[in-house]
Amino acid sequence: MSPSAPITPELTLPAPVLIVEDDNLVQQRLDLILKQLGYTPDALVFAATLAEARAKLAEHPVALALVDLGLPDGNGLDLIAELSAADPALGILVISAWSTEDAILAALRAGATGYVLKEREDVEVALSIRSVLRGGAPIDPFMARRIIAELQPAPSAPPTVTPQPPEPTQAATGTLTVREQEILQLVADGLTNREIAEKLELSRFTVECHIKHIYRKLAVSSRTRAVVIARSQGLLS
Repeated sequence: MSPSAPITPELTLPAPVLIVEDDNLVQQRLDLILKQLGYTPDALVFAATLAEARAKLAEHPVALALVDLGLPDGNGLDLIAELSAADPALGILVISAWSTEDAILAALRAGATGYVLKEREDVEVALSIRSVLRGGAPIDPFMARRIIAELQPAPSAPPTVTPQPPEPTQAATGTLTVREQEILQLVADGLTNREIAEKLELSRFTVECHIKHIYRKLAVSSRTRAVVIARSQGLLS
């Protein structure tokens, strides 16, 4: 199903839609997806910060919200909690590069209706929005698998055996790309995602996606842990 196909006639389009996202390229991407779903420009309200979003909400209520978590002046979780408290029936879809269990569970606890990763194709993001509009609760497949794995009972303990020397890990130089190693070095140097994006002339969305891939390859869920593991494997100077 293509996002260019108009949304089904029997499905109403609640408006206005609040889009809370600080990356201009991602804003443009969501603007195009929503217009392809049938929304008109005057039905879309964009905010790049929590403060701007709250100012927009003070002017008029919204009927649907698409919220990023990493914002310049705070965490989108705070806004999600406020929106949910004001209107528990409001559809709130998180569109984020953060892909940890903690992030998605915190978003759902705060009141988010669904969660999709920014790296997904436009059609997948469009389908997640359609699902929210139909009353669904879409969860990114990658995140759903992770959560299901966490909820499954732990296997019974195996018989005691003599421990063997550990095999060398494979998350070494051959695993990370040159760009990922470059970004990881800048993370280790203490730069924020925005500073890394400016230094490498990339969008913050692209940097967040690279960092997510680094997390996955190193089997970690934080910047500090990624740096520690990378140094232990000789990936950082």
